[in-house]
Amino acid sequence: MPASKKTAAKKAAAPKKEVAPAPAPKAPEKPAAKPAESGISAALVKELRDKTGAPMMTCKTILTEVGGDMEKAITELRKRDAKVAEKKAGREAKEGVVSSYIHMEGRIGVLIEVNCETDFVAKNSQFRDFVRELTLHIAAAAPLFIRREEVPAALIEREKEIFAEQMKGKPASAIEKILEGKLNKFFSTVCLLEQGFIKDPDQTIEQLLKKKIAELGENLVVRRFTRYALGEEV
Repeated sequence: MPASKKTAAKKAAAPKKEVAPAPAPKAPEKPAAKPAESGISAALVKELRDKTGAPMMTCKTILTEVGGDMEKAITELRKRDAKVAEKKAGREAKEGVVSSYIHMEGRIGVLIEVNCETDFVAKNSQFRDFVRELTLHIAAAAPLFIRREEVPAALIEREKEIFAEQMKGKPASAIEKILEGKLNKFFSTVCLLEQGFIKDPDQTIEQLLKKKIAELGENLVVRRFTRYALGEEV
């Protein structure tokens, strides 16, 4: 057999090498799952914003922290406002505004001085709107003092005597607690800062003041006020 034929025969007889299949293309990696949303709806955030006036992001953060509980969120916001107000309480407040309000065609008048730290805030519309709200409240709620420390001791003693007369026959163990409650009620009637805000009785004027301090970033002080009513004895 010729050499060329032998070579061809050998090639034909040789077993074919198996070719390894090409590796399958990798499936595209799935993007990492996004963290679950807080579950706090925009409507809930807006409701808290409407009730407190706090910034939207602050409202969302607080609601997330308290699991969407509206009452807890309001309480937490008030605590934060109180902390801010406490930090600024020592600052001197000599700027501000004297404002007036006349009600019922001249039958009731209110004059008030509210101080702030800078002339910039004194001219701020938000500050002036707050002072205006105070005059409206005073006209309607008729407080006698700004804070309980201003109430004369003689007046407090007179109220205690009235309460003691009302509590005759009550157990001695309960009298002290009842007296404390009645005095707090008395202070919330005659002291501006302890009164429920006429437009939102769920918050006191003091809480409203602290909220404005937090919003404006300055110490605010209700310095003095006078309420006049036609025919009242001075």
